[in-house]
Amino acid sequence: MGGSLVKTTDDDLPPFPDYDNPPVPFWEQHGGWLAPLGVFVTMVLFTVVAFPPFDAPEAAYACLAPAILWAYRWPKLKVFAAVTIGAQITAWYILTWWLHHATWPGYLMLGPVVGAWVGSWFFIAWWWVPRLRGMRTMNRLFGILGLAAAWVFIEWTRTWLLSGFPWLPLAASQWERSSILQVAAYTGAGGVSFVLVLMNLGFAAYGHRLFFEHNLRGIKKRSQEFFLAIFGLLVCLSIHVQESVNRYHFHSPLARFGFVQPNVPQEIKWNPEDAPAIVDTLQKATATIARRRPDVILWPEAVTPWAVKGDPTVQAFVEHTAQEAGAPILLGSIAREPGPTPDSEERWYNGAFIVDPELGLDPNYYAKRHLVPFGEYVPWRPVLGWLDKVVPLPGDFEEGDSPQPLLFNAGGQTLAVGPLICYEDTYPQLARATVKANVDLLVVLTNNGWFGEGGAAEQHAAHSVLRAVETRRPVLRIGNAGWSGWIDEFGAVRAVLRAVTRTDADGTSRTMVSNKPGDIDGTIYFRGSSSVDVQRDVRWIGRESFYVQHGDWFVWVCVGLIVFGVMLVRPVDPKEAAKADNPGDQTEPQP
Repeated sequence: MGGSLVKTTDDDLPPFPDYDNPPVPFWEQHGGWLAPLGVFVTMVLFTVVAFPPFDAPEAAYACLAPAILWAYRWPKLKVFAAVTIGAQITAWYILTWWLHHATWPGYLMLGPVVGAWVGSWFFIAWWWVPRLRGMRTMNRLFGILGLAAAWVFIEWTRTWLLSGFPWLPLAASQWERSSILQVAAYTGAGGVSFVLVLMNLGFAAYGHRLFFEHNLRGIKKRSQEFFLAIFGLLVCLSIHVQESVNRYHFHSPLARFGFVQPNVPQEIKWNPEDAPAIVDTLQKATATIARRRPDVILWPEAVTPWAVKGDPTVQAFVEHTAQEAGAPILLGSIAREPGPTPDSEERWYNGAFIVDPELGLDPNYYAKRHLVPFGEYVPWRPVLGWLDKVVPLPGDFEEGDSPQPLLFNAGGQTLAVGPLICYEDTYPQLARATVKANVDLLVVLTNNGWFGEGGAAEQHAAHSVLRAVETRRPVLRIGNAGWSGWIDEFGAVRAVLRAVTRTDADGTSRTMVSNKPGDIDGTIYFRGSSSVDVQRDVRWIGRESFYVQHGDWFVWVCVGLIVFGVMLVRPVDPKEAAKADNPGDQTEPQP
């Protein structure tokens, strides 16, 4: 023969497919750790960037969706809880990083407490969501309504439970998107959070239909849950169109307000040796703004060195300053009142005061109604008395018990001001009670100098936006270091004070205070003063919003939706729901 036989070995043969052991797809090999990691990272990222000082509020529409989509697959509870609660704790540590400037122990404790508090909703979602699979459309729709209602209820508990910490409800992420906020005039901020959670549920339901419900084809892939969420969003937008379009035609002048932002560092605020420098700062800034002839001048919380009421020297100083300025001063300071008996200790109040240029210090003042734990008092003192307050004053502050409005004359009219001190504007009940006392506007006097120049000031201002929409009252904010400005009745930021640098024609640069919201390149942290001509909507003069009239009615509607939703989904077995959802899918969720 012409050729030769070549002996072949097994190594020379092409690989023979192993039909008994086919290659395992990548996702099946690594999905056990990639899914939890992906959920954790996306939840932390979306939650953080949705809130100020970041500028991506649209992330709030999807910050819960990854965990909800994962819950449809019914993962193991321990893994699901560890990922979702861990993501919330991590996000809250990032969002409240500014707190470490005031107290490291408080910062380290706050993240786990609030993260677990907010994160408790995910335990409900883990139990609730898998049972929705395979249910009839109407049952699924009421199911997600009940789950969104559970979020609102948990947020509501943060306004009162354990003295309350309602910082950054989900609605606060939309503080610069007034189009979705207008529903808060009827439902309170909880209505905004409800729609945002509903959108997350809608996105997750749609995602599950597209990627996991293989028995559905074509138009049947559409998600009624998503359409319900869109309907909720459209309701908010329709209220915005009805109440906000052409509102500028109804504006009338209210008053010219002078803002004095002294930016006094906390390390010198209570030091007697630095008191002359603080007094000098206040006098110069007030004299500067007095040239603009304001109707009233605003000073921030606890701005004077020691008590304006109870210390004759400090009282004489503010009365002289008001007289020189020719305008009343609304300021935050301390009141020292004698005890109920001659032998009892003095009582200290964190208050807001009016100083008239002719009549002097008004004996009637507003006393702060909600004190800061470990900032102004030590809770459970018999047990925690070894801990000290942040404010270095003897004893604890006393709580006020009345939304006492303060009166001043502006342009021949008497205006009633509703003060809110420090973080009282984070409590919707306090703002509502203040407006019920017949006030024309709300003024927030705060001292955020404790927290550096991180995100605290803008996060705090976001709550004032919610209170403005809920109560349909203008809100003015004056901070020690920032954020100072004016928010109108519809939550639109009409003025915010920033220090900006301008370059003159000759090339000379100078720093000035701007009150234009568009000057975003400036900084809200500065020392100086400015004036703002504030207007109000004549349609809301002397009129109460639906929320002010009826309070937290929407919370109780949410309780009803929760109860009804539980009744619908409780009898369903998640394993049977998965089989009904995908009859050809042989894989079962893991309990």
